[in-house]
Amino acid sequence: MFGSLKLRQKSPATVAVAGGIEHTADQKAMQALFRQWMSQHEKMLRHLICGFEAKPALQDELFQDIALNIWQAMPKFRQDASVKTFVARIAHNILVTHVAKAVRTVKTDHGHEEYLEQQASDATPYQALDQKQRQQRLSRAIRQLKLEQRQVITLALEGMSYQEMADILCISVNLVGVRLQRAKTTLNQLLKVKEG
Repeated sequence: MFGSLKLRQKSPATVAVAGGIEHTADQKAMQALFRQWMSQHEKMLRHLICGFEAKPALQDELFQDIALNIWQAMPKFRQDASVKTFVARIAHNILVTHVAKAVRTVKTDHGHEEYLEQQASDATPYQALDQKQRQQRLSRAIRQLKLEQRQVITLALEGMSYQEMADILCISVNLVGVRLQRAKTTLNQLLKVKEG
């Protein structure tokens, strides 16, 4: 999945020398670090994206946009938070902007099905189908939540601590707890309605 990622911008560390391009050691180190970050956090990023967007073409576009923003923000990383929190915060900001700009309300789950099929390949066919259907119901229900609830629930499903969520969303830990509790309650109601 990550192998298809292509950077759309030349690195600022690239310098022109005598008609050719010289790649500095700093640039190579930064590129290696970028690849490492993206490899380590790709699954989390794709899960976050699925929580905000159902269309596969838009999911891929969002992933590319997030990757580009991570690349551009790398020089600003001060290590005052974990890399996971830094990457998730960038992704979160892109996704919130995407939702705010979204005009369409009709969404499909076609592409999400392909992604879930890849994850369920180790299970028996019945288990894989059941798991796929549950994940699809959950994804649809999450996309019906209010934005502030969607934000905390997608981060919580990625195993983020309350403190990490607070850092990403720039809110207090207590507010994270309140929003998460409300999101869980609403999500449970949405899932019960769908089952009934």
